[in-house]
Amino acid sequence: MNNRIKHHDKKNALSIVNAAEKEMQFTLKQEVTDESAFNIIRNVYESFRMLGDALLISKGIVSQDHIEQIKELEKVAVETERPIKLIDSLRRLRHNINYYGYIPTKVEAEDAVSIAHACFNPLLKEIRKELDKK
Repeated sequence: MNNRIKHHDKKNALSIVNAAEKEMQFTLKQEVTDESAFNIIRNVYESFRMLGDALLISKGIVSQDHIEQIKELEKVAVETERPIKLIDSLRRLRHNINYYGYIPTKVEAEDAVSIAHACFNPLLKEIRKELDKK
């Protein structure tokens, strides 16, 4: 883990949370097709990653990789309809898309959307609550 400690930055963390929410709202309005699958998966994943990044930044930690950001989300005590650990499968899928030319299917994009519907808003709400305490 190559994290740098920086100052706690609640304002930046809130800005990232708001951007993640806006990105997710836009992405979930897109029609899921084989052609849109890669964009939907990457955007859904990126929105979750941004939430994890906001948590780290609020603690003064600048993460060097996405794994730490996703692990941070897994620490959030929140009830979701699907396990938060599934977000890591989105990370791996996005990695394969970006770095190995994997072409995802409509079914994989539908699963990403399902994870988003099940987990994003509960995480968003809890993270906002945590940031308000700081």
